[in-house]
Amino acid sequence: MTLSNSVYLPDVVGKGYRDYWHFKGRYRVCKGSRASKKSKTTALNTVVRMMQYPLANTLVIRKTYRTLKDSCFAELKWAIARLGVKESWDVKESPLEMTYRPTGQKILFRGLDDPLKVTSVTVDTGVLCWLWIEEAYEIENEADFDMINESIRGGVPEGLFKQITITFNPWNEHHWLKRRFFDAEGDPDLLAITTNYTCNEWLDDSDIKLFEQMRLTNPRRYAVAGLGQWGVAEGLVFENWQVEDFEKSALLTDDFKHLFGLDYGYTNDPTAFIAMAVNPTEKVIYIYDEMYEKRLLNSDIVAKIKTMGYSKERIVADSAEPKTNDTLRRDGLRIVSSVKGADSVRAGIQQLQEYRFIVHPNCKNTVAELSNYTWQTDKEGKPTGYPKDSDNHLMDAMRYAMQDLRGFGAVKTPQRKSRFNLVSADDFKGGWK
Repeated sequence: MTLSNSVYLPDVVGKGYRDYWHFKGRYRVCKGSRASKKSKTTALNTVVRMMQYPLANTLVIRKTYRTLKDSCFAELKWAIARLGVKESWDVKESPLEMTYRPTGQKILFRGLDDPLKVTSVTVDTGVLCWLWIEEAYEIENEADFDMINESIRGGVPEGLFKQITITFNPWNEHHWLKRRFFDAEGDPDLLAITTNYTCNEWLDDSDIKLFEQMRLTNPRRYAVAGLGQWGVAEGLVFENWQVEDFEKSALLTDDFKHLFGLDYGYTNDPTAFIAMAVNPTEKVIYIYDEMYEKRLLNSDIVAKIKTMGYSKERIVADSAEPKTNDTLRRDGLRIVSSVKGADSVRAGIQQLQEYRFIVHPNCKNTVAELSNYTWQTDKEGKPTGYPKDSDNHLMDAMRYAMQDLRGFGAVKTPQRKSRFNLVSADDFKGGWK
């Protein structure tokens, strides 16, 4: 079974993606603005290639499995219909799966919320040689991508090739995707392109008008959402921060109090530890160390914090895990439970917003979270005053750590000859004041 002779691909696909369509190197990366048809082009290309290469199979990935049905799965169904080959494909929704009937080749779907299912994918016919990662900016940790990358391995039959296709909107200029793919030079196995709405010939006048209005009224957003340039997320919770190299030794003065916070995770969320130096007088926070890793057992957390050199430090940890806190204390860490109360998250954020953050470049996950930690919006797109429950693991650890400063004030303490006073969780009943 082949594509009908009546299907002329340039008419079906449109323009602007010639090199992208034909490239066969290991990494094919496209960052694009809204309406740049990057996902639709990738879906069309995937279906056409599957029908051209009878031993190829494709894995499609997003950070969370539940988002696949209304995104990549829907785009691939659209592509099959647009190409006029619906009779050649079986499409299942539980679980999400597409099978090319003449050969048994499959398009499979997985989410990173179940990483074991990503690394253990196998096929009955041919080989798994192609991978499509949609909305790749959702993958905060480069190590997660490395895990996915390693799942496309082994030899392939003659005439086939292995390829990972990555598509995303460029909301975050600090994301590892920029450094790894767009700052790289001279790699013949990599194609990294930027597309925007101007290559989408199927937009009507009203669509174009929306972008032109954006260009005039919101140039910053137009640069990212209209032209596909690198930018930062709209509605950031913390905006007053920068990445800057500095020496930790310069922070070992009475002007700074060193604080440490710990937020727990395991399968879907990372365990996050943050180390920082706070100067309440100058209203500045220097963030100089972090830990950010999934699937850590309690013993792993203890070992890593000890290896990092913070076993003697007072660490404020999430009070929602009292058993874990007790275990870590028993194993030698100085763990203090955080204090939570009514609206404590927003109150803690408001206090932190008084500060300027200086982040060491080694703290890449802190940079990623600061770049993506945004407010929830209502139906009209307006901020609600409550942060989204994502990109917040180190942000939560930072809030916990700050509880060790009473009122963020300058108070003498003879213990460490500092002007700042530590306060225990038991005494901190008033929450953030």
